[in-house]
Amino acid sequence: MKKYIGMRVLRSFVSILLVTTLTYGIIYSLVPRHLIFKQDPNYNKMVTTPDKRINYESLIYSKTGYIDYMDSKDLQKKASKIDSEVTTAVTTKNKKIYQKYIKSIGRNWQLYQFPESKKFYAIRDIPLYERVFRFYSHLIVIDHPWKIKDASNPNLKRYVRFENDPAIGPALVGSGTEHKYLLYFNGSFPYIHQNIITMNLGISYPTYANLPILQVIGQGQGKTEAREVTFPTGKTKMSSIDIYSRTYKSPKKADAMAIDNFGKGDAYTATRNHYSDPSMVSNSVRIGIIGVIISYAFGLPIGLLMARFKNGFFDRFSTGVTTFLLALPSIAIIYAIRFIGSALGLPDSFPALGAHDWRSYALPAFILGFLSIPGTVVWFRRYVVDLQNSDFVRFARAKGLSENEISRKHLFKQAMVPVVNGIPEAILGTIVGATLTETIFAFPGMGKMLIDSIKATNNAMVVGLVFLFTSLSVISLLLGDLLMVILDPRIKLASKGGKR
Repeated sequence: MKKYIGMRVLRSFVSILLVTTLTYGIIYSLVPRHLIFKQDPNYNKMVTTPDKRINYESLIYSKTGYIDYMDSKDLQKKASKIDSEVTTAVTTKNKKIYQKYIKSIGRNWQLYQFPESKKFYAIRDIPLYERVFRFYSHLIVIDHPWKIKDASNPNLKRYVRFENDPAIGPALVGSGTEHKYLLYFNGSFPYIHQNIITMNLGISYPTYANLPILQVIGQGQGKTEAREVTFPTGKTKMSSIDIYSRTYKSPKKADAMAIDNFGKGDAYTATRNHYSDPSMVSNSVRIGIIGVIISYAFGLPIGLLMARFKNGFFDRFSTGVTTFLLALPSIAIIYAIRFIGSALGLPDSFPALGAHDWRSYALPAFILGFLSIPGTVVWFRRYVVDLQNSDFVRFARAKGLSENEISRKHLFKQAMVPVVNGIPEAILGTIVGATLTETIFAFPGMGKMLIDSIKATNNAMVVGLVFLFTSLSVISLLLGDLLMVILDPRIKLASKGGKR
């Protein structure tokens, strides 16, 4: 079993690697990169002159991983290593120094001049293989006391220790780390939180510009929400600040409000906010879990009854209905249920009532469950029918058990063994969301986010979500196998010759 799990983990890792790399290659080689500015609200404001256009585009291309870029000041600073007399002035002497520097660093760097000011700048197109390597090499981030290097704060203390923090209570606290609180406890699921090892899926752009992708999908939405917060200074007041999210910010950049909240000289004043509405992940999980419950609550009993009365009227009628529903396009079912629900007074779009009204979740959750019922029915009926002629069923009949008792006490349990294989996938799949349902209902979840990111050419978000979705899918397959073994210890997982 250990060998099987090891091989399964290895294959899962390779699958994630291949899918993500393929997606990365397609997006960054086939999608024209200038499209990323299509939905940038700041683009027209920033590109009022040719020089500003080149500088702004180059900065964005650099942030999104297309190029390496040195503007005039950066170029002068780095070129001064080979000649301290170099300046940003447009002179023949400086140009020769810059050309010499560019030649010395190699790697296909090219020297250019802005069309108006004629100042120098340098650009290097990053090869696709190098972009992919950078994505994976920066994927896992480990926080430590030497993470922050700030020349303006040379006396920054560096440590990691447990403290009874005045703001949040017992916690593993760091200094010199990116995050103030490395391990802490609170009343929010999963109750124990850590920032020691985090995942970096990239930076979002142009939508949710300059925010980490995991922050975009994991933080709340809507308006900021004030709560009672106790700050390190001992002050307690209503604030939207998420005190647990403190990260490093140079004390010299702290404003008056930060000093009032955290005290003068505190190096961890950068924070996020609390929001009134749930995050994208939370929204997708909410309707997804309800959908899974609906699917199994209706699908399993119907499948069991169909097998119990095989070839009878109920079986034939149910088979016809499930076949029809499976053949019907999902979008047709969604719009039909949406129309009926709207006639009954339920909102036909999420924004109509918002996140704080349960009716906003009713139709999307029901649709997700309803769409899964036919598949659950068909598979469970097949499992039960296959078991009806088994030896243990004949033995049960010989003992005088009724067909109802056999179905409930024996067939149902045995047929559940292959069914539970799909439960982890169904549950973890709720995090992925339902792209079609969420888009139709304008539901702010993970599925809609993927579609919106594709439309907005938010390439980093698309790659990050594909990586996340693929990882959850392969993990769920492994968990499904392990769950089968737990339910029925007679099942042995083994790997021999590449076969299970």
